[in-house]
Amino acid sequence: MVFHRVANRAHCLNMMKIRKANERGHAEHGWLDSYHTFSFADYYDPKWMGYRSLRVINDDLVMPGMGFGTHPHRDMEIISYVLSGAIEHKDSMGNGRVIRAGEFQYMAAGSGVQHSEFNPSKTEPLRLLQIWIQPDAKGVKPRYAEKNYSAAPTGKLNLVASKSGRDGSIAIHQDADLSFAKLDAGQKFIQPLAKGRHAWIHVAEGEVSINGTKLSGGDAIGVSDENALEISANKPSQVLLFDLN
Repeated sequence: MVFHRVANRAHCLNMMKIRKANERGHAEHGWLDSYHTFSFADYYDPKWMGYRSLRVINDDLVMPGMGFGTHPHRDMEIISYVLSGAIEHKDSMGNGRVIRAGEFQYMAAGSGVQHSEFNPSKTEPLRLLQIWIQPDAKGVKPRYAEKNYSAAPTGKLNLVASKSGRDGSIAIHQDADLSFAKLDAGQKFIQPLAKGRHAWIHVAEGEVSINGTKLSGGDAIGVSDENALEISANKPSQVLLFDLN
């Protein structure tokens, strides 16, 4: 996978910036059906080059027995979240794992790493979110980590990744927090947003209202100049929340 036409990170000038699922970029390769929240590969939209340090959110459906062959990355923080099925990962650091639904996988590409990702099932498709965050330093030593939230209780925001690795989260090379929540219908939570911080909320599945704005699976919203985020679920949902500088 190669990211083309990288521009300066986008900044949200308005209080809210909504990204609808049906307006995302789309690539259908037969073995891979992918929706791009931001510009990626052959999909280019100058209005959607990323949000703050967040560069890529790809919603990928990989057919049984198919996947991404060995390819290089460098100077990017790469996080994958498996929504259904499983992914078999191998990399040049010596890691070889099968990541299943509810698990997050992290790789700091840093000075350079090669990896492959395949759907090991002969019958079941794989659906995952592929996330890239621009690091705050180049040439760092490549690193790998995992977090399993398959048994996470609903109605609770879980910190997956942070700059400092606080509260048992994965330490990443950027002043960014990634949190995750599963919500049953009717559940809600309020998350403070510190002054000068920006949030990007991606609805992986379901339907939620965020500060009164209704969003469905695949939709996302960027929020600035708010002191709190109120997220309530209208149906069973999964949301990813990025707290960005």
